[in-house]
Amino acid sequence: MVAILADRTYRHLFLAQVVALLGTGLATVALGLLAYDLAGDGAAMVLGTVFTIKMVAYVGIAPIAGAFADRVNRRVLLVTLDVIRAGAALCLPFVSEVWQVYVLIFVLQSASAAFTPTFQATIPDVLPEEDRYTRALSLSRLAYDLENIVSPTLAALLLAVMSYNTLFLGTVAGFAASALLVVSVLLPSPKPSEPRGIYDRTTRGIRIYLATPRLRGLLALNLAASSAGAMVLVNTVVMVRGTLALPQSALAWTMFAFGAGSMLTALILPRILDRVPDRPVMLAGAGLMVVTLLGLAAIMSASGLAWQSLLAAWLLVGLGYSAVLTPSGRLLRRSSHPEDRPAVFAAQFALSHACWLVTYPLSGWVMTQFGAVAALVVLAALASAGVAAGLRLWPKHDPEVLEHTHDNLPLDHPHLKGHRRHAHPFVVDDNHPRWALHL
Repeated sequence: MVAILADRTYRHLFLAQVVALLGTGLATVALGLLAYDLAGDGAAMVLGTVFTIKMVAYVGIAPIAGAFADRVNRRVLLVTLDVIRAGAALCLPFVSEVWQVYVLIFVLQSASAAFTPTFQATIPDVLPEEDRYTRALSLSRLAYDLENIVSPTLAALLLAVMSYNTLFLGTVAGFAASALLVVSVLLPSPKPSEPRGIYDRTTRGIRIYLATPRLRGLLALNLAASSAGAMVLVNTVVMVRGTLALPQSALAWTMFAFGAGSMLTALILPRILDRVPDRPVMLAGAGLMVVTLLGLAAIMSASGLAWQSLLAAWLLVGLGYSAVLTPSGRLLRRSSHPEDRPAVFAAQFALSHACWLVTYPLSGWVMTQFGAVAALVVLAALASAGVAAGLRLWPKHDPEVLEHTHDNLPLDHPHLKGHRRHAHPFVVDDNHPRWALHL
């Protein structure tokens, strides 16, 4: 898996992702503590609102950015967005009101909404081979897990000698280093897609996504992942600092457990995916999250919350979480042409975060109104709905090459080559506007 780092362009992009996520992880810990300082036991509601604002930015900005990502220089775009994110993070240590946090988070996350799908769509162009791209996805998942492992560990060490506001400066440094690493390489740009109207360009990725059965199943599994993830990200600070009355460093170690589970899955997943299709792996991961949330709720109802139980549960949730999210890039790559890839990745970014837009505020509200057991049960039920929908929407038999008949094109159309019925790797596009054996 590490061998793909021999590619200089990918190596620099991977390092840019690592340093940016390290900084983001520091900000996640600092935001939790800032929310607790500003709102006390209402911190879950504040964090739920912060994450909701983040999701609104992601859902609203990502499709627009994806529509124009193939029309601008990728390197200039990515560096500009890193600079904007660094500027917003630099202001966070100076806030004194909750509304100021909300404004700065919206600016920072709007830039991330344009940055992340553009960055993700670049990787399959840098590493076009399936096996190398699969390993890049696992490395990318490992980089995301640094946000939950190395960042909290570093945060715990820094919090022993300085205030949490200083952690935001680490976020600034991460975005600045990311910009420098992106500047250091030349990035491939896909062939621009056909000229289209603004509405067509903005909605194209979502239309392709929703017309593809495996991607509809992916969206359902994203709901399961966001349900479990929202329980971890929104409510851990209240469970650790409030219910258990543990010190600030315990919050970092609890998040470490979630990240450790996710990283363990990412390490072993490439070999598993060489032998097992994506669908059963992702469904198993989603099922593990549901069982774990319900198990923790049962333990808390019987004997109350213990830190050891919470650590074990978050480790298992991390295992399932990574099993759902890591293979998703393979599905997106398999389901789109290179010129449509930025728009499809942006659609995944927006639609998956629309799930978070539901689960973040729901998680904070149920926790605040009814407590941790109710939050665990409600979010487990929502995740179960996602698993059931995934089973139904994503067919068990899902070949990449699909035999089909064209009734929508004249026989002399170049795509047909004189044969209405043919077979090839099937993706939704102008010649294949819907997923069907007869078009």
